[in-house]
Amino acid sequence: MGKAVSLAVLASLSIASSVTPARADAADVNWIMRCVSDNKKEGATPKVVDAWCGCMNEEMGTVFPTRTTRAAWKKSHPAEVAACDKESGWPTLRRRRRSR
Repeated sequence: MGKAVSLAVLASLSIASSVTPARADAADVNWIMRCVSDNKKEGATPKVVDAWCGCMNEEMGTVFPTRTTRAAWKKSHPAEVAACDKESGWPTLRRRRRSR
């Protein structure tokens, strides 16, 4: 089981190597993997999902407040979310669907 998870992490990082920060630590990798898992059925290609998750990880940075949920952070930072949507090539359909 541990080997399968390690392989999955390596595979994801190889796809997202251009969006995963060079200084990524285990917390960054875990967050990106969870983000990819949470968003993989949202209508974007795996490459776009990886790019979006890497971008969001960078935008949240190391000063992400621990008392704030990621969903709350995204709601309070629409410009950063929009920038990651644009940078990653995320389909606009997702934002319209979620905003209803």
